[in-house]
Amino acid sequence: MAVRQRRYSKEELAQRGQELYESGIRQQVEAGNDGKIVAIDIETGDFEVGDTIIAATDRLFERNPDAQPWGIRIGHRAVYHFGSRSLKKNQ
Repeated sequence: MAVRQRRYSKEELAQRGQELYESGIRQQVEAGNDGKIVAIDIETGDFEVGDTIIAATDRLFERNPDAQPWGIRIGHRAVYHFGSRSLKKNQ
C-alpha cells in the first residue's frame, strides 16, 4: 500500500474542493445521485462517485495514485451528519 502525503491544509483542501464542486462538478453528478459521495482530486478536478467515501476515493486513487481527495455527499453540505435532527418544529 502506498503512503500518501497530504500537501494542503484541511482548510485549503476544503476550499478548493468546494470551489470545484460548485463550479461544475455539481451539475454533472447531482441528477440521480442524491446521498452518494463524490470524491474530487483538488489538483486535477478529476472526480468519482460512489456509495461510500471509501469506494469513491479508491476509484479516484486507481485513476491517480497521487490524488489529493476531498469528498462531499451529493445533495448535502457534508459527508457525515453527527447527532440527531428533528424534522418537525414546535412539537
